[in-house]
Amino acid sequence: MRVYQYLDEILIEKNYQLSIMNYQLKKYPKYKPSGIEWIGEIPEHWGISTVGRLNNLGRGRVISNIEIGENPGQYPVYSSQTENDGIMGYLNTYDFEGEYVTWTTDGANAGTVFYRKGKFNCTNVCGTIQPKNWDLIDLRYLPYYLNLGTRFSVRLDINPKLMNNMMAKIPLLIPPKSEQTAIANFLDEKTAKIDSLIEKKKKLIELYKEEKTALINQAVTRGINPNVKLKPSGIDWLGEIPEHWEVKKLKYVARVQSSNVDKKTNEDEKPVLLCNYIDVYKNEFIDHSINFMEATAKEKEIEKFILKQDDVLITKDSETPDDIANPAYVTKDFENVICGYHLAQIRANNKELSGKFLFRLFQSKRFNSHFEVSANGVTRFGLPLDSITDVKITFPSLIEQQQIVEYIESETKRIDDKIARAEKEIELLQEYRTALISEVVTGKIKV
Repeated sequence: MRVYQYLDEILIEKNYQLSIMNYQLKKYPKYKPSGIEWIGEIPEHWGISTVGRLNNLGRGRVISNIEIGENPGQYPVYSSQTENDGIMGYLNTYDFEGEYVTWTTDGANAGTVFYRKGKFNCTNVCGTIQPKNWDLIDLRYLPYYLNLGTRFSVRLDINPKLMNNMMAKIPLLIPPKSEQTAIANFLDEKTAKIDSLIEKKKKLIELYKEEKTALINQAVTRGINPNVKLKPSGIDWLGEIPEHWEVKKLKYVARVQSSNVDKKTNEDEKPVLLCNYIDVYKNEFIDHSINFMEATAKEKEIEKFILKQDDVLITKDSETPDDIANPAYVTKDFENVICGYHLAQIRANNKELSGKFLFRLFQSKRFNSHFEVSANGVTRFGLPLDSITDVKITFPSLIEQQQIVEYIESETKRIDDKIARAEKEIELLQEYRTALISEVVTGKIKV
């Protein structure tokens, strides 16, 4: 019930009268056991069958990007992806016409079900469904029901699958077709409102993130005094900086190094934990909450690359230049966690340069953009260590660095709290959406 109670505030705020509490008052007159554990009781007049008994199941065909490129057109090609409604491109011919339900048969999205209408194509990782008797089934109802039912039938192994023979066995609740239509109409309306609210929350999160980026960028390149006098920095991409600040190469105020240690284990080496690319890419702060990879390293490597509080780690190679120089801050000393491959480890000279200030500096869009330009590669982009050591950084006094860091931490906490609240609201809205669909398609709520 926590989902519904918490959502009252969110939904009332947007004037969306979607509270499931109201719908729970509307029940069917009589119920009977369905014999299916995850469904429970169903309205007495509903039938139970299987997908295969009431429907014809088919499959798409192999369609490559080359075929799409050579035969561009207006007819969508649906694939295993779920983004962009599953569309991977458009062809000038079509294999299917009319109303269908399709589902993903293979991969991470196996069991995801869609309603399709019109002229289209689908690849060999898509199954197709059409009723044997159109008087019994409204196809718009099926995806709402099956997106719940398929999760109990997907075979979870190296490559998750829900093939046609498995889909055919899924039990299918059959209300009268008029009720299926009412259910589909009701859920179309309600889920559209919920989805709209979720999208607005996501856009709001993006605005908060932009605000955070702008705040950090302003603080580390211009300071926190809005009336400070400025001077040219002498660096095109940096622009003007406060008149009393200096600009220095990173190598003169910090130690920059790169580890070659990876996850390979050798009997003659000591066991360690490895902070790797994904740990830095996904986390702003490196602490004991991270599940580090097990590895081995030589004694000299451990001594050289052990993580210390105030270290800054940045990603120095990636599949895209956008992910180059993504920074993370080490919050405490570690006894056996070392810097891994694909990262640069930067240790500031704390008498002149604060590691926290350096971390915020690397979060700045200006510095990040500079590193993107410095990266080289075709299929994988790398940032040479020299490009990191030779980068010129803004250099206020240590006291002012600390003041800037305190200001950033205070302001970003305010923004992060807003982001966390919006993310929580999205999570609960998604839970609400799933719960509402489940209650309706299993007959717990009469619409």
